[in-house]
Amino acid sequence: MELGSVVEFLENKTILVSGVTGFVAKVFIEKILRVQPNVKKLYLFVRAADIDSAALRFQNEVLAKDVFNVLKEKWGTRLNSFISEKITFVPGDISSEDLGLKDSNLKEELWNELDIMVNSAAITKFDERYDVAFGINTLGVIHLVNFAKKCVKLKVFVHVSTAYVAGERTGLILENPLDGASGLDFDAEMKVIDQKLNELKTKGAPQKEITLFMKNLGTERAKLHGWPNTYVFTKTMGEMLMQQSKENLSLVIIRPTVVSGTYKEPFPGWVEDLKTINTLFVASAQGNLPCLVGETKIIMDVIPVDMVVNAMIVAMVAHAKQPSDANIYHVGSSLRNPVTLVSILDYGFVYFTKKPWINKQGKPVKVSKIILFSSIASFHGYMQIRYLLPLKGLQVANTVFHNFFKGVYNDLRKKVKFVMRVVEIYKPYFYFNGIFDDTNTEKLRMTARGSRTETDLFYFDPDSIEWRDYFMNTHIPGVEKLLQQKSRMGNTHFPVSHRDKTYFQRQRLSKMTLNVLRNQIGAAPICCWKPMSGIYAL
Repeated sequence: MELGSVVEFLENKTILVSGVTGFVAKVFIEKILRVQPNVKKLYLFVRAADIDSAALRFQNEVLAKDVFNVLKEKWGTRLNSFISEKITFVPGDISSEDLGLKDSNLKEELWNELDIMVNSAAITKFDERYDVAFGINTLGVIHLVNFAKKCVKLKVFVHVSTAYVAGERTGLILENPLDGASGLDFDAEMKVIDQKLNELKTKGAPQKEITLFMKNLGTERAKLHGWPNTYVFTKTMGEMLMQQSKENLSLVIIRPTVVSGTYKEPFPGWVEDLKTINTLFVASAQGNLPCLVGETKIIMDVIPVDMVVNAMIVAMVAHAKQPSDANIYHVGSSLRNPVTLVSILDYGFVYFTKKPWINKQGKPVKVSKIILFSSIASFHGYMQIRYLLPLKGLQVANTVFHNFFKGVYNDLRKKVKFVMRVVEIYKPYFYFNGIFDDTNTEKLRMTARGSRTETDLFYFDPDSIEWRDYFMNTHIPGVEKLLQQKSRMGNTHFPVSHRDKTYFQRQRLSKMTLNVLRNQIGAAPICCWKPMSGIYAL
């Protein structure tokens, strides 16, 4: 198959993009506008009540981001007119039938004009309410597909999924469809959600109780069927139903792995948030992550966001020109250029040792290498002796000394809660033993190399990444920059950092205080621990 020029293909095309405020969508929109200003129209689907609200969200949550700086420099004072000419906002809600579109004229316009639809809308929070995640990640996908089937000129529908729809499988994971995956019953899950919501509302449960119950329900249903969290479970059902209902639609499914900051474009190191692996870097820098669980040889399948977007665009062109059944693409690095969890932790340690984070007290935070426990039991044992016993001691001390140590107690309690939370959320990925096959993606790369495709502009080969250089000189500096921005706004969501020592070492309590505490909680070895360094496998 001859792909030809991607830039030429994009000229005069109309593209609808959903999930506009998300990480991948921002990079996709910027790329299209930058490399092909003669695209006919970008219809940007935004969850909003009306066009004005949609435009405001785009301005504040998309265009205001640094990722658009190159585009702003290119167009200067003409940017607003360029945006007005090329972008039409589509306010609605993909969890509703017909996408919640109220403007019948706009609906008809989309059905008659669209060449391409790109869905990157998703609730990515691992433990979101089950009903909310189901509404976007499952129902929303079906509503988009049904809408796409009414578009008379549509050439291709691109859906951004996740490689982790594979669940907790091991070994080589192929780029196969999910039809009938593990006997999942979409209707049964919807009935469970409706039934539980009705029960809660009937008994007059407060909103806080409903939210907590629905969060727990999502996690329970996911684990029951073999998925680690609500996010990947609802994404799995959405992808499965999409494949079952696509009919003659030319469908492309992109399954990225752990998406990281930009590799090259529009500039290196743009990072959107402090989630997933970025959590490790931030917590390490601030001294809030002394230990983790995971296998030392576990591969963290990381892929830069611009490579994901380039793979999306090239696959979009390929299947618009020649639809085929080979339409699922793993976009990751675990097969061709793997990087381990231990290496990633080491990069963070080396970086913040050389360039320590300055805490709120204006002092550099001394970092230690994160201890990696191979078993949950050893992790809990360490946390019990190293942190929970001192925490109990502080609680007793507050009783004895009339809350004199309340501030330090609260800081340490937040730190312990944070570590336990990180382990709870990311544990499945720190033990994940799957490798994602990318045969289809490699064929796509080879096809692009053998045609007139601009491979230097639409690169997505993970083998070109030198991981140490990427993390040390591109990604972690990007994370640090974002962290600084959020710190200035008071929005890091991480507890105040302290050096990795017990409270008693930091405060040097008097012998009298220690004796009082020992009498209350026994002679636990709470004062004999020394700061540790090195990545340990215990």
